[in-house]
Amino acid sequence: MALRRALLALVALALVAASGYGVYQRSFAQGASSLKAASNGRLDLFASVVEARVRRLEPVPATVQLNPAVVRLLQSPSTVHAAAANDYLVRLNAHLGSLAVFVLDVRGVVLASSNAVQRDDSLRGEDVSYRPYYLEALAGRSTRHFAIGSGGHAGYFASHPIYDGPRVVGVAAIKIGLEALEQTWPMLGAPALVADANQVVILSSQPAWRYTSLAPLPTERRVDLQLAQTYGSLRLPLFPLQVELSVDDDTQEVQGLLHGDEAKVSAALGQARNRADFMVLGRSLDGMDWRVLIFTSLAAVRHQALLDGLGGAVSVAFVILLALYWTQRQRIERQKLSAKRLLEQTNAELEQEVGRRTQELTDANTLLRKEVAEREQTEKTLRAAQDGLVHAGKMAVLGQLAASITHELTQPLGGIRTLSGNAAEFMRRGNHGAAQENLSIVARLVDQMARIIDPLKSFSRKSTACPEATDAGRMVEQALFLFQLRLRHEKVEADNRCQPGQWTVWCDANRLEQVLINLIGNALDALRDAPHKRLQITAEPLPAAQPPALAIHVQDSGKGLSETDLAHLFQPFYTTKASGAGLGLGLVICRDIAAEFQGELQARNVPGGGACFTLTVPLWSASMHPKTPVTP
Repeated sequence: MALRRALLALVALALVAASGYGVYQRSFAQGASSLKAASNGRLDLFASVVEARVRRLEPVPATVQLNPAVVRLLQSPSTVHAAAANDYLVRLNAHLGSLAVFVLDVRGVVLASSNAVQRDDSLRGEDVSYRPYYLEALAGRSTRHFAIGSGGHAGYFASHPIYDGPRVVGVAAIKIGLEALEQTWPMLGAPALVADANQVVILSSQPAWRYTSLAPLPTERRVDLQLAQTYGSLRLPLFPLQVELSVDDDTQEVQGLLHGDEAKVSAALGQARNRADFMVLGRSLDGMDWRVLIFTSLAAVRHQALLDGLGGAVSVAFVILLALYWTQRQRIERQKLSAKRLLEQTNAELEQEVGRRTQELTDANTLLRKEVAEREQTEKTLRAAQDGLVHAGKMAVLGQLAASITHELTQPLGGIRTLSGNAAEFMRRGNHGAAQENLSIVARLVDQMARIIDPLKSFSRKSTACPEATDAGRMVEQALFLFQLRLRHEKVEADNRCQPGQWTVWCDANRLEQVLINLIGNALDALRDAPHKRLQITAEPLPAAQPPALAIHVQDSGKGLSETDLAHLFQPFYTTKASGAGLGLGLVICRDIAAEFQGELQARNVPGGGACFTLTVPLWSASMHPKTPVTP
């Protein structure tokens, strides 16, 4: 049996694991597909931007020979012709916004240029006959490629032969800057690079990737690049990730180092410190032999897939547990039926045994009758005692209910009496608006009295409340409003520093108001014989609390609380008031109400005289949802 149970447990675990893995794979495939679609859109947009910004100036070298000054310079070089050609190229370059436009003779020497200051291929008098763009154009072919100038500035060079009839007499070239492309990386939202025809990274949002080779370069190719000084004196190390340049519509996954925001995202998802999976997508730029690769992190997709897989495994585990529960229930039902059949069989056997022993039982009938009479008398006595205990328990509960209702109805009834009197006076004066407002408050107090049994339920057993975003200042203002007649009559100075709209707390508004009414009423009772009657209500946030809370202080200037009072203040039926003036349940109920919305109620003496009751209530935040029950 134990082996069978172990095998069933292993099968269940395997089913849960397989289900979780299947959900994980499906969720990852869907997430990767969505991520690929979004990345493809950004990649297409970026490729279009690169083509538009770089290729728009490629036709310019073919138009340079249309200027007569350039042709005259190549036919008969002179200072006058050079000055005219330079002036034309300077104006053309300023209009185009390129780095430089320059003209070379058949020997590869720059005769005219828009650049006369910066050290580069375009500087007049420079010999750039080793450059591929010169050699290709001299052979009668237009060409374009990336290169680092002799001054160390990278650019995109485009060239075109200049003809004098059928004969090539020079070369026109333009150097296009790539700095503008650096500003377009944010549109991709992920690490990216641009590689040229040599599979060398010439642009990248990650500085460490720039001027690295995506694939090992043959020795012959390295020699050619060094002779042409395409990348200056750079050594071109291998790219740190294993990437296939053939990737285009499809994707590949690689793992590598993260930088900047990507590393923060990976750390937030609990992955290895600076490593994560990437989904690599690529695009070829038409007519440029360049490729754009984007490295989109799969961290979020894997995290979501892991959560979905965990949810699938939990769902399957729940179904298995439900099946086990149903199987166990069926087994128990079968056991009950078997026990019932066994009981019926036993009863039949007992009836037969009773038939056989009837004669013997007849002889003992007299003794049994006496014993039955004694047992009936004992049972009656026990029943009477039990009924007495039940009645005593009912009376105790009724006593607690009556005491609580009597205590809790004192304040609302006083408020109703005050408000109704005010309403009558307002009606007599013709102020119907104020009278209507007082009567609406009376209606609310009547509703509160109808629900007055809820605090008693909190005292006897834990109950739930429906918290909501509540204006603490508004509740204090309403509670003080019910005592304004008493405040004026007893000449109590009320200092309310918790104004409406200042603090929003998370609790049941009706219960918060009930606690404040009780605390204010107790404070007024403590001030009855005080020489200077002052009631102060303040509020301060407690950001260090968990959760963050608001402390509402109700402070009086009375004689304060004794050590005995502080020790027993929150015990049921303990009261500091005179006999008949209190039942000792108010503070106990208030403390339970505070605990329902994860708050506290504390009491202390204030230096200089008086007592201070502090009620802490959780502060409201946007993450809290309304009408959510609070568990004490």
